[in-house]
Amino acid sequence: MKQIPVCSLEETGELGLKLASLIKPGMLITLSGDLGAGKTTFTKYLGKGLGVKKTINSPTFTILKIYQGTSMPVYHIDAYRLEGITQDLGFEEYFEDDGVCVIEWPHFIESQLPEERLHIDITRVEGEDEKRMFTFDPKGEVYEKIVEAL
Repeated sequence: MKQIPVCSLEETGELGLKLASLIKPGMLITLSGDLGAGKTTFTKYLGKGLGVKKTINSPTFTILKIYQGTSMPVYHIDAYRLEGITQDLGFEEYFEDDGVCVIEWPHFIESQLPEERLHIDITRVEGEDEKRMFTFDPKGEVYEKIVEAL
């Protein structure tokens, strides 16, 4: 695990861009944190670093949005509304594709997720409006190397 504090929106952007430079096709990133912690904001910067031109916004109501990056698609899933759903939702095709899959609220579909992934927990620092703590928890050797490079 690795913790990286960010003190501003600009630093969040820099961290997202840095991670994007390390991402390879087929990777899975899961994001957790309270409402308003910055999961979608971080995803916007990650997408920007991957060459996505469209505005990335929360897929809360559609559950899945697909964006085309320069070298790979970005599959953005918001599992918030999937709590308690036990049926197969067909996400495996996105996990196994040559794009990068970013999932917000992954604990709601934990049983469907591949074991290997990069989990990022974003927490607000109490008393600081823009300050966040990003905790990177890599699951698998490929993701461990990415976290080491951050």
